[in-house]
Amino acid sequence: MASTSALSHYSTSSDLGKRVLAGAAGGLAGGIVFGMLMAMMGILPMIAAMVGSESAWVGFGVHLAISVLIGLGLTVLFGNRLLTGYRRGAIVGLGYGIIWWVLGPLMIMPSMLGMPLFALSLTTVLSLMGHMIYGAILGLVAVRVIAGRP
Repeated sequence: MASTSALSHYSTSSDLGKRVLAGAAGGLAGGIVFGMLMAMMGILPMIAAMVGSESAWVGFGVHLAISVLIGLGLTVLFGNRLLTGYRRGAIVGLGYGIIWWVLGPLMIMPSMLGMPLFALSLTTVLSLMGHMIYGAILGLVAVRVIAGRP
């Protein structure tokens, strides 16, 4: 029979609820900041093109939805193990942002739009910076929500 301390390692439903809230809040916060940078760079219409639109507003909406989903991926799967303090949350978030930079603008988006994969340009390099900022904000907000402390 497992001990109480061994069982406490596993997530309870309230822990899962906190991790879902952390991913949604962190993803939204990071997505808003990154979305403003994307708007200044003029690339929101390219995001909108993934759903057949040219509207920057549609691009912003798509970007925010993706931001929340990606935030949930980090917090639901790894929140209790990786997001244990602000410094660690920021570092994990930065790394997570870099991973999604490779997956998103270098692989998934170009394949959806019929563009070459892994094409580096000024836009994709600036996108790396945006993904890192997104990840750091995601990690910091998620730590705050999961820990429930300032």
